[in-house]
Amino acid sequence: MTMNQQVVIAGAGPVGLWLAAELRLAGITVTVLEPRPERDPNSKALTVHPRTIELLASRGLEQPFLEEGLHIPSGHFAVLDSRLDFGLLETDFPFTLALLQSRTEELFEIQARAAGADIRRGHRVTGLTETPDSVTVHIEGPDGPYDEEALYVAGCDGTRSTVRTSAHIPYPGDDFTVLGFLGDVVLDEPPPGVAFSRTGIDGLLMIVALPGGLHRIVGTVPSDVRTDWPGDLTLEELRANVRQVTGTDFGLHSPAWLSRYSNTSRQAERYVKGRVVLAGDAAHQHMPAGGVGLNVGVQDATNLGWKLAATIQGRAPAGLLDTYHDERHPVGADLLEHTAAQTALLAAFTPDGQRLRSLLGKLVAEQPALSRTLGERLSGLHVAYDAPTADAHPLTGRRAPNLTFTDGGDTVFALLRTGHHVLLDLRDDQGMSPATAEDSPLAGPFVTRTGTLTGDHAPWAHVTAALIRPDGHVAWATEEDDPGKLAAVTREALDRAALTGAVR
Repeated sequence: MTMNQQVVIAGAGPVGLWLAAELRLAGITVTVLEPRPERDPNSKALTVHPRTIELLASRGLEQPFLEEGLHIPSGHFAVLDSRLDFGLLETDFPFTLALLQSRTEELFEIQARAAGADIRRGHRVTGLTETPDSVTVHIEGPDGPYDEEALYVAGCDGTRSTVRTSAHIPYPGDDFTVLGFLGDVVLDEPPPGVAFSRTGIDGLLMIVALPGGLHRIVGTVPSDVRTDWPGDLTLEELRANVRQVTGTDFGLHSPAWLSRYSNTSRQAERYVKGRVVLAGDAAHQHMPAGGVGLNVGVQDATNLGWKLAATIQGRAPAGLLDTYHDERHPVGADLLEHTAAQTALLAAFTPDGQRLRSLLGKLVAEQPALSRTLGERLSGLHVAYDAPTADAHPLTGRRAPNLTFTDGGDTVFALLRTGHHVLLDLRDDQGMSPATAEDSPLAGPFVTRTGTLTGDHAPWAHVTAALIRPDGHVAWATEEDDPGKLAAVTREALDRAALTGAVR
């Protein structure tokens, strides 16, 4: 069998398409397989969080999202009365964007196709056979069954992942105890404003305006606290729930989509197993509280893409691909924890539960530090990976902000658009970068930037050099200012990242 691609991706949702674009940026050949013949017009997700916007900016794709998405300068934790002030967050993008998932998928697909990804719709993965050197993906296409061989297969195919099941990766967790309802409908008498929420002992409800004259209604009522499945949501049930919570149905009619969701919570035991990798909902399932699911999946793919590419191309340090699991599995566990905590508050319909919600809402309003902490957690800005050594600089593993320079040249996000590591020489003397010294044996792929920083970036105030990974997290940083020692520790850092000729 001829190997036509290096990676097969199952699933052309946002995560699979973003991963395809990331791999193509690194020069990896990719085939994406999607069982649906057309893009799903029903958008499960609406929210693009600040960290995801930063990643878009790091690939030069932020502009259409900023232009088309509705900017919302706050977020919510369990729909508490006090919203989280995203203006407190240290980012160039202190807001969420409300944008239909279908449009996000369209923009990601344009990016992936332009980069050269082979995207096949109407092709369903039915199983796989793995060998020590490759994996054969079994597919049902419009013209019948066929196989494709690749070096790796990526399961981005949702909570019922065929890739995960075929690879025998356990997916433990908890069955649902709370349901929610969702309806995209026409409202003859919509509430004022773009977004509306109402909470109380009779239930919880949010309404958001959508393009095309629709409104999305989501919520839960006391009868949704159950462990049995009541069947498909009907328009009559949606209308009754809305009236129960608000006293009116806003003249709702003409549903474009009715659905239920739940707090079923599961996580794959391994994100990497042999020649199989998992990302997004194939790796973690949770209550869609706070609009974080799509974002965590995209961040999974950004962490995975450069590591998988380096592994395939034979330029990865030992064990690099396994660090995808080591870094992202804890993020998935944290996701399950905070969405479960929000579920407990969302379903707190007893008098005492309502008092707890009231108290927490007051604390969010009165304690900016709490609002900021919850905002960082929801937005993904809090994620920091473990440093490889105990004596590593405190910035190691943290995301790099969009650092700017006194010469007005490329910012860090602009430098990251190559998909390579970025080496920063931040010495005040503007001397020659330790990566470009004449006696240096160093080789790419990395981008070098020499300059001094502008703006208020306190943790970076004394940093003299840093290496930033393609996913925007700091691989290494130092405050060494002796030129000879700085050159030596820089070479060591590049050696560890397999970016020098000595380790090729």
